[in-house]
Amino acid sequence: MIMADNGSGDIPVMWRWAIAIALVPSAVVFADATDAPSKASNAQEHNFTFVRVRYDSVGGYGESWYHYDGRDWERWETDYPEAEENFLIRLRELTTIDVNPKPMHLRLTDTRLFDYPLIYMCDPGWQFLDDDEVKALRAYLLRGGFLWIDDFWGIAELENVKEQMLRVFPDLEWKKIPLDHPILKMVFPLEECPQVPAKIFFDMSGESFDMPDGHREPVGGIAGVKDQHFLGLFDGDRLMAVATHNNDIGDGWEREMEGEEYFRIFSTKSYAISVNIIVYALTH
Repeated sequence: MIMADNGSGDIPVMWRWAIAIALVPSAVVFADATDAPSKASNAQEHNFTFVRVRYDSVGGYGESWYHYDGRDWERWETDYPEAEENFLIRLRELTTIDVNPKPMHLRLTDTRLFDYPLIYMCDPGWQFLDDDEVKALRAYLLRGGFLWIDDFWGIAELENVKEQMLRVFPDLEWKKIPLDHPILKMVFPLEECPQVPAKIFFDMSGESFDMPDGHREPVGGIAGVKDQHFLGLFDGDRLMAVATHNNDIGDGWEREMEGEEYFRIFSTKSYAISVNIIVYALTH
């Protein structure tokens, strides 16, 4: 867990994780898409639990919430929990991390957040953090936590993420993660962060990016969503947050069994970058 501030200005970090990472060869053979992950039973103790951040969004229908697949969804819960459940099965297959098969979600203001080394935000294009959440996120990251932001597309959604994070760290800005950064080489040697579209958009367009009219204020049209951006928030030399912009890595987990072509082209890549991010977060 992350220790409380001792008042000295130096925040001690005490992750008590017994992590053994399997060195996976670059030529990994995944199971067929038809071999869908089954839901594993939960256990009492695990060294890694996947935590998604529950947050509020502004706007009404189509912005802070939307209707899909027979029910209403808040933005924070897009793809939850099926995406994480699939990913955690693959994480257990591809590493020797002791993985809790049951993901969880927490508010930033929940003090239990400090028990977990990595948190994940999904679909933050309309996100708004209140002052207490801003303070809590700042404390979490300064004490050694790691943040991953995923599934947001276009200029307007990127600007919203930047605006919220500027409230957390007014003196820091997102930068492109260099192609030689260790996070791209942790387990799978990747030349760059792959781009993964939502499957529904891939089925409609056959492209590797989402159509702009499916996202907030599609300024710039296709040009605004075509190129993926792997961004980092650095505190000195320390990478404490990553953002996979113009990307839907989580859909690569959730939709892996819904089409052989999508699985082969995108799901395998989404698992590769995800394993790298998790292993980096747990070892740095």
